Amino acid sequence: MAYIYRPASTYVAAGALALLMAATRFHHAYAALTIPDASVAVFFMAGLFLPQAWFFPLFLAEAALIDYLAITVGGVSAWCVSPAYAFLIPAYGVVWYAGRSVVARSLSTWRGGFFRLIVAFIAAMAAYAISTGSFYLFSARVSGGTLAGYLLHSGTYFRQYVGSALVYVAIGLLVASAVTALRLRSDSGANIAGRMP
Repeated sequence: MAYIYRPASTYVAAGALALLMAATRFHHAYAALTIPDASVAVFFMAGLFLPQAWFFPLFLAEAALIDYLAITVGGVSAWCVSPAYAFLIPAYGVVWYAGRSVVARSLSTWRGGFFRLIVAFIAAMAAYAISTGSFYLFSARVSGGTLAGYLLHSGTYFRQYVGSALVYVAIGLLVASAVTALRLRSDSGANIAGRMP
């Protein structure tokens, strides 16, 4: 069962992903509860579900705007903004491309969904290595300068970064499979009704 691309549903999916990123990426400095950032999963699912390549720079612009508003309006510290911030482009590019690379894989069996989760896991690890590695090398905010120092610093956030991305992707795959199944059932029902005298 391949995903059925229709222009209207593409924009609905894009809007849902944009809302998910906005809801999870923007954190107010005084918020009592924050939920994990879904940005990595959003870029993977954008590559997977949105056929137009121009969605990638659009989501990059959204991420940058959210960060700007979080710092200027939300009172969030700008500590993470450094020359390494530009490396979020290749970090998100890796997960976006990974999503695009598995578009043709079917989700008709559990193997298809499991394969996509494995690809998302590997891509999220690569994105994590790029984003934390560049921050460690270019931000001048992490002391040490050794590989051991980098591993100690990066290991702190690995589980949340990669784990939350996988949870969001798994939920996205389940929703997409359910929507596709409903569409196919609706289309087959309409075809049968159309053939009846």
